[in-house]
Amino acid sequence: MRNMTAKLIISLFCLAAFGVSANAEVRVAIIDLRKVFDDYYKTKAANSQLSDLAADMAKESKNYMDQYQKNSDDYKKLLDEANNQAVSSDEREKRKKAAEGKLLEMKELETTITQFQRTSRTTLEEKKHQMTEKIVGEIRDVVNAKAKAAGYSLVLDTSAESINPTPVVLYTNGETDITNPVLEQLNAKAPITPKSDNSTKSGSKTDTGPLFAPNSDKKKGK
Repeated sequence: MRNMTAKLIISLFCLAAFGVSANAEVRVAIIDLRKVFDDYYKTKAANSQLSDLAADMAKESKNYMDQYQKNSDDYKKLLDEANNQAVSSDEREKRKKAAEGKLLEMKELETTITQFQRTSRTTLEEKKHQMTEKIVGEIRDVVNAKAKAAGYSLVLDTSAESINPTPVVLYTNGETDITNPVLEQLNAKAPITPKSDNSTKSGSKTDTGPLFAPNSDKKKGK
């Protein structure tokens, strides 16, 4: 995907450079899309929502695992009692059947846990994709409007990387950098958040880190 993106950028640049008349001026702007994306207040809000969702799913998963552990302990106890020669054969048989029933519950719970974990991952990925598309779309709308107003033929992302990975944009003097103006416009309607209270307990919220980035094909954590 990175290779296709890099080729597309290069192709667009070539078209912009050579697809116009020799006397026409090709104006190229640059933007750090990663910075704009990360610092956009809606991205931070989306990350917080996804973090809360991931925390809720982790809590539910733990409940399943705790129940599974309890069933496992009960199964072992029933199995030991079923082999206890100190009790009657009828009582041992009852406990053996109880142990078999508990083992069946464990197998069913294993299936439930596997399905829940798979569904949770899919749900998080889908929400992440939807939020990313929406946010990037809003950023592009602002970029397109500013580019047209300023007469730019092309806007390049300085945070983009090729498949190597190496930077796609190797040099710029920064004179046509529209990163800050775009970011300022996007954050102009950001809600005013009160300062955090120092008395609030830290660590009460699950910290999953940034859950998504504009270039989803890039290496995680970069």
